[in-house]
Amino acid sequence: MSDETRFVYDVAHAVDPLGDLEQEAEKATKHNRAKVGSARPSSLLYTYGPGAIMDLPQFTIMPTGLDEWDRIWRRRDSAPPQIHAPRLRDVVRMMLRSPDVQLRPYPWQPKKHSRSAEGNDLGVPSRVFPQWLRCTGCDMLGLLAQFDYRNTHPFRTDLAVFEHAKCTGRAGAGTRKPMRRTAIPARYLLACVDGHLDEFPYDLWVHRGQPCSKAELPVLKMVDRTAGKGASAVIHCASCDMRRPMNEAQGEAGRAKLPQCRGRHPHLDAFEPKGCRNETRLMLVGASNLWFPATQSIIVMPESQEEKASDLADRVRTALGNKLAKYRDNLDLIRDLLGMDGGVDVTSLSDHDLEQVLQAASAPTDTPEQQEEKLRDWDPVDLLVPEWRYLLRDIVGTRVEDPKSGLTLATRNRGDALQPEITRVLAVERLRKVNALVGFTRIDDMDRVGDLPRRLAPLTRTPRPTWTVATEDRGEGIFLQLDENAVAAWEKRVLDTDLWKLHREAHRRNFERRFSDTAGQIDPDSRLKPPRYWLVHTLAHILIRELALTCGYSAASLSERLYAWPAAEGRDPAAGLLICTTASDSDGTLGGLVQLSESTRLQRVVSSALRKATRCSSDPICSKRTPQDPEDFLHGAACHCCVMASETSCERANRFLDRRFLLDLPGSDLGFFQAHE
Repeated sequence: MSDETRFVYDVAHAVDPLGDLEQEAEKATKHNRAKVGSARPSSLLYTYGPGAIMDLPQFTIMPTGLDEWDRIWRRRDSAPPQIHAPRLRDVVRMMLRSPDVQLRPYPWQPKKHSRSAEGNDLGVPSRVFPQWLRCTGCDMLGLLAQFDYRNTHPFRTDLAVFEHAKCTGRAGAGTRKPMRRTAIPARYLLACVDGHLDEFPYDLWVHRGQPCSKAELPVLKMVDRTAGKGASAVIHCASCDMRRPMNEAQGEAGRAKLPQCRGRHPHLDAFEPKGCRNETRLMLVGASNLWFPATQSIIVMPESQEEKASDLADRVRTALGNKLAKYRDNLDLIRDLLGMDGGVDVTSLSDHDLEQVLQAASAPTDTPEQQEEKLRDWDPVDLLVPEWRYLLRDIVGTRVEDPKSGLTLATRNRGDALQPEITRVLAVERLRKVNALVGFTRIDDMDRVGDLPRRLAPLTRTPRPTWTVATEDRGEGIFLQLDENAVAAWEKRVLDTDLWKLHREAHRRNFERRFSDTAGQIDPDSRLKPPRYWLVHTLAHILIRELALTCGYSAASLSERLYAWPAAEGRDPAAGLLICTTASDSDGTLGGLVQLSESTRLQRVVSSALRKATRCSSDPICSKRTPQDPEDFLHGAACHCCVMASETSCERANRFLDRRFLLDLPGSDLGFFQAHE
């Protein structure tokens, strides 16, 4: 059974969606007033997380901030479950500037069958948003309270609907008997670059900022006859007969007519304490740039002794809290407290070892200044380095399995026909990937606004959250390592070419035009991926396309994890990739991808992928594509016909791709695999 997380909502000020269950039980009535839909954990993390807008069959909802989720967890006597991933947890703590953040799964419990009651007290609290609705029968535009809500079928959440109870139809259709008509969300919103979102003020808009001259509560209508052509609606005040089209709010000229941002975070039911002075932008409910998740993820690797000791100290500190300093010298009492309240097993530790753990747990946490310095110096590559190092370890025998992390690796012999630049092949028979949400942005994705912390919208009203939501995915994959000496020599050659200079200039233009307000103080080259990244990235994409033909998974379900960086202080160079498929609602995958790591099959896959990459149906346009001033695209000989992949597969939104770095194309001799084609 798929582990879909339920959405629940309440229109009251306090979002306690299941708070009326006791009253309903006393009345012996059977209603389904809370559950309105469900979604997979992966979609809740990457598409419909807190602050996003999710389409349900009849209306739209917004998952609330994590503060409201605590009410859901408190319905259980036991402590909320946690996801064990210390390496990721430490990075999340740094990014959220909170020393006690834990990783928790979505509030969900599996059911024995579709109609059983397990987990009915769990769900993601949500509120209806936007709360301006339009009647589909008479075009009446009103707030939520002006419509009736119906949701009475216990197993048909798609029937939950808001209705205009006394709709008489549109004017000119003759006298009609009042009847119930469905109301749908009015689709216009206001957003700003700092992550704020607000309802569109239709009453002020149609009256041009003034109150209605005829009525204190004017009757509004949204007349929309040509849906699907942008802001095509006209707002009509039936009380004073004023009209104003929504297309006046579009574009640069329309932005000047919109009100200033109020700093609203509707998912937190709060406003920015210091206000907001940004201009607002007109947005549609289904706009793709309305919500961009800011996430971090790791492939869980076996922990070193140092990591285990650090994690144990952290769990002791979290479990004991203030009791740690109070009973620091009483080891017997500490053992009892950890066993009873904390659930931390220290029975196997000697007094000396426990003393060391307590010493580490008692160490002072970083000051805010130290936290900011760490965050400023942190490189996302730091999350990948431990994975790369572990994947390069020698395997004793042909297979190694770590029960705690779930990682299972198997060696694969290189076939004689496999390109010699590929020096190592591993079958990743089992892996566990943990993904955590640290916030979200609007209008621009996190990659564009990483230098401005204020652009990252918070997940909680409290400045120091104690947890964030995370998912665990299990699956399989294939790991390939490239010859470092060959990559280094090739990269040195590429850096001196005109093609690379053009890519650098295009990246500089792209960075200055589209990045955050701090772009002027940052060297664009520090954000440009090195040539080896372009090489590994392009190779991963053509392999994903080829593997999807025979592995049994669609190309969209395969994803890349790239290890490509030059040598730096404390960091060895890397050139390799992991292509994997994971699922959050099962114990793993079916093994079709791993089977293709066998020598003869992998040889065919790689050879076929490289052969197909030499031709594109868009050639010669594609093969000769090079950015020229004023162009600022971040790819070369790559398009959707030959290399580009779906957004679920690519970690860089199809940036930093060029077939000319893989193979010799007409007019180019920079191919890494040129001698073997």
